[in-house]
Amino acid sequence: MDYKIIDAHAHLWLRQDAVWNGKRIQTLENGRSHFLGEEVQMVPPFLIDGRNSAEVFLSNMNYAQVSAAVITQEYIDGLQNDYLEEVMQRYPDRFFCCGMCDYFRDDVVEQAEALRARGFRAIKIPANRLKTDTVTVQLTDEKMVRLFDYMEAHAMWLSIDLDDDPVQIGQLEEIIIDHPTLRVAIGHFGMATYPHFMEQVRLARHPHVMIESGGITWLYNSEFYPFHGAIRAIRQAADEVGMEKLMWGSDYPRTITAITYRMSYDFVQKTTELTDEEKAMFLGRNAERFYGFEHLVELPYIKNMSE
Repeated sequence: MDYKIIDAHAHLWLRQDAVWNGKRIQTLENGRSHFLGEEVQMVPPFLIDGRNSAEVFLSNMNYAQVSAAVITQEYIDGLQNDYLEEVMQRYPDRFFCCGMCDYFRDDVVEQAEALRARGFRAIKIPANRLKTDTVTVQLTDEKMVRLFDYMEAHAMWLSIDLDDDPVQIGQLEEIIIDHPTLRVAIGHFGMATYPHFMEQVRLARHPHVMIESGGITWLYNSEFYPFHGAIRAIRQAADEVGMEKLMWGSDYPRTITAITYRMSYDFVQKTTELTDEEKAMFLGRNAERFYGFEHLVELPYIKNMSE
């Protein structure tokens, strides 16, 4: 390959211990978690203590020849700012980490200021979790607009996952228009299997907006590898906004309960529906440019014993 692979959407934690919408998410054992009222296989069963550490991820990345990763956050994992600050300090060339605020509080700007002072250059908003049974945070609420003002003024990146909701999609477009230099990465590939997929994709017509595919193998899990539907969605999005606006993401580690980490991108490498140049852009070059990665490591291919 004449390009480095970059994962634009992954997660790290040492332990899940969170509450969302009044329901608990908590690490159990053998890779399982108590999740919103049921027990689920959150990570592969060989992670018997549930620790989704940077070191385990780096082992997967090195094996799969992935040079760097963007670490996002989610309410269902709990705030991981303390751990991710350590990760950034220990592995600055491998991980670009997003900080996260508690958006149900009023002091989101102050939280963002504190995160920036700790070295975070990006903020994650899991906007799909901003509506609960008791309260809804709108992206256009005054406190959120002040947050976006602050982020734009300090050249911070916004990583955001949207609901399949035209109202929320419209709100984000308002924010994008009012903040023309705010760099925005929209996750979960615009919820490609849902009705308003292309409405999210079209937000990438704005100059500083990208779409990343974290979770796309989850969205197409029912058809499974080699995810022909996911390839068609990538082709459709590229035809709409250009391949230069799309980035690969794995949504590690939840997605690798069903497939290996390498499988989360090699279906793109193996397809004949994309050109070699399009694959290079999608799998690495676009993220390298958008996030400003430097000093990307060169990772050799290690032969499997079974080959």
